[in-house]
Amino acid sequence: EYEGDRNSEGERHGFGKARLPNGDTYEGGYERGLRSGRGTYRFKNGALYTGDYLQNKKHGKGVFFYPDGSKYAGDWVHDQRQGYGEYLYANGDTYTGEWAGNKRHGQGTYVYKDTGSKYVGAWVNGIQEGPAELIHLNHRFKGRFVNGKPLGRGKFIFDIGCEQHGEYIEPVQEQEEEEEDELPLPVEPRWKASEITKLTPWSPHDEEPAPREAGAVTEE
Repeated sequence: EYEGDRNSEGERHGFGKARLPNGDTYEGGYERGLRSGRGTYRFKNGALYTGDYLQNKKHGKGVFFYPDGSKYAGDWVHDQRQGYGEYLYANGDTYTGEWAGNKRHGQGTYVYKDTGSKYVGAWVNGIQEGPAELIHLNHRFKGRFVNGKPLGRGKFIFDIGCEQHGEYIEPVQEQEEEEEDELPLPVEPRWKASEITKLTPWSPHDEEPAPREAGAVTEE
């Protein structure tokens, strides 16, 4: 069912309201028969999108309310979260930053509601990857993340005015005889502290994650 404006060829064009065969409804702009411009689309499962459309796709700025209570407000490109936006998750966590292909990608800040901790840094395809800071209540960690875990050189910075330098290393796994189809359990990188100093300006951006040459002098 459709009620609204049409052009001389009888196509939906201008402002209109439609009820789709699956029970969803749309109210907003049309151009030559396709949703275009500002509009509000209500899904029969309780989800709702209000924002920009281009040729039937979410495109531009818009807010999507998901059935689980989560919400995304930001940029869309061809029906996907892309550009800059804020996502409020059903558990109360939030992510504010860059998106590509519906995933957290680029620079962004993720806040964990339960602990108040914050990850501020780089993301690749939805995973924490690259230089970042993990900020806790009275201290923070500055370093690099690989596949969602800290790895390599970094430092903990404490509010009392000192730092603990060191690195996260992957533990060597004991090789055991195992069944062919058993996957090894993931191992958490372990923190190995090297020294405690007063506050220093070192940042994970200062060094590329290139392999170090044997016998290279380490910076103090």
